Amino acid sequence: MQRTFATVGLRQSESRIAADSQRYWTETGGTRWKADSHWQDADVFDGDLWTRIGQRHLAMFERGARMVEFSRPWGRVVEWGCGGGANAVHFAKRCREFVGVDISAESLRECGRQVAATSDAVFRPVLVEVGEPERAIELIGPGCDIFLCFYVFELVPSPEYGERLLLIARDLLAPGGLALIQIKYDEGRFWTRPRRRGYRSGVADMTTYPISEFWQLAVKCGLRPESVELVPKDDLDERYAYFLLSRPSAEENGFRL
Repeated sequence: MQRTFATVGLRQSESRIAADSQRYWTETGGTRWKADSHWQDADVFDGDLWTRIGQRHLAMFERGARMVEFSRPWGRVVEWGCGGGANAVHFAKRCREFVGVDISAESLRECGRQVAATSDAVFRPVLVEVGEPERAIELIGPGCDIFLCFYVFELVPSPEYGERLLLIARDLLAPGGLALIQIKYDEGRFWTRPRRRGYRSGVADMTTYPISEFWQLAVKCGLRPESVELVPKDDLDERYAYFLLSRPSAEENGFRL
């Protein structure tokens, strides 16, 4: 129904959807919220699924890093949308400083607790608002080695908003740094289009991209696509695409830095 309304021109403004998103993620508590925020004690993560998610993403990043001969030390790792720490507990073991970015103060505290219990990395929480994601650039500063973003681009208000996040990743990464960003892909069918309205009723289906379109968008934002790995279905959902992106050095041509 929401996609039908959007198709006939009854889209909600990005500012309206952003406000709805801000309210949803900061109104903490409840079974659905914990599951969407990827807290370890959420019912959906009964068993070892919570642990396996982070392990899978770490293994995926390591494969990509070997492919592009990324061998620098992991000094600072930034995860945009760290949630309850499912990825952080694995990546933090490999780095000096782990920066968790989220719009929920409660999730930042939970992620910090998980990192402290499993590694010696310095955990740095960064709280942002949906309407001002660029604020994170000055809070974090450039020069991170790795930028991670899982299960976030499908939650953002619109595909245009996702472009802002790619620009933030570009600005935060040091030249030669790597990003691993997951999206939910659009198969060209009505049911896989971006929703553009009704945030609360379809949090995980708000924003999708055709795979080639996201590849081109990354290039437009000054990031170089190195590979894409498709996961048509897993334990949580379906139509996932993982893009390994690098920030070219200043000497390399063909990219806007």
